[in-house]
Amino acid sequence: MQHKLVSRDQWIAARKAHLANEKALTKARDKLSAERRALPWVKVEKDYVFETLDGKKTLGDLFDGRSQLIVYHFMLGPDWGEGCPSCSYLADHFDGAALHLAHRDVTLVAVSRAPLPEIEAYKQRMGWAFPWVSSNSNDFNFDFHVSFKPEDAEGEVYYNYEMRDFESDEMPGLSVLAKDPSGAIFHTYSAYARGLDNLIGAYNFLDLVPKGRDETELPWTMAWVRRHDDYEDAKASKTCCASEPASAERA
Repeated sequence: MQHKLVSRDQWIAARKAHLANEKALTKARDKLSAERRALPWVKVEKDYVFETLDGKKTLGDLFDGRSQLIVYHFMLGPDWGEGCPSCSYLADHFDGAALHLAHRDVTLVAVSRAPLPEIEAYKQRMGWAFPWVSSNSNDFNFDFHVSFKPEDAEGEVYYNYEMRDFESDEMPGLSVLAKDPSGAIFHTYSAYARGLDNLIGAYNFLDLVPKGRDETELPWTMAWVRRHDDYEDAKASKTCCASEPASAERA
């Protein structure tokens, strides 16, 4: 894109005009957020039990003493070996947020259908600390419309509130649940696909720079994304460090 070069005064005038649009979007976003919080709730009637590092836990246990739970449905199916790159890109933002969410009565947890040992191996590789549990022994991911069975591959599946062609046996999503003083659990919100964009801090930074996300010419929007240890500079750094003698002294 070619950008017009102007004087500082002209730039200020253009910036202030854009600021008016930004303020309008902020107000619209606040209104949308209020509408989201006002959505009706549906009671979760099914009992779900998850595999965790601390043994089996119910859905209620995942709240960890808080009244609000955010579940990220992470795309890591049984025998995948490693998690989805796009989910991994998103999950790189979790640990910093989770620390603060806990002080606002919110627990953040990831759920995948892979068995717990596979989850733990990938979590350690990525260096993450957020809670991540396995739903391998229950229907949680199926009931929340982010996992699909082999027989679904030949037809359409219900994802993002509509019937659509099958793309994968695992899809990304986020669900919010609330627990009342009696222990009853309610499903309050779920988002999928582009509805997850707001969780990606790196995208918010990219939206500020002249090239933006720079994804228009890619075969799909996140084709550039890699697991953080798969970028070429990360691989080069690992190779360099691995080649150093263990006893090497650093200046």
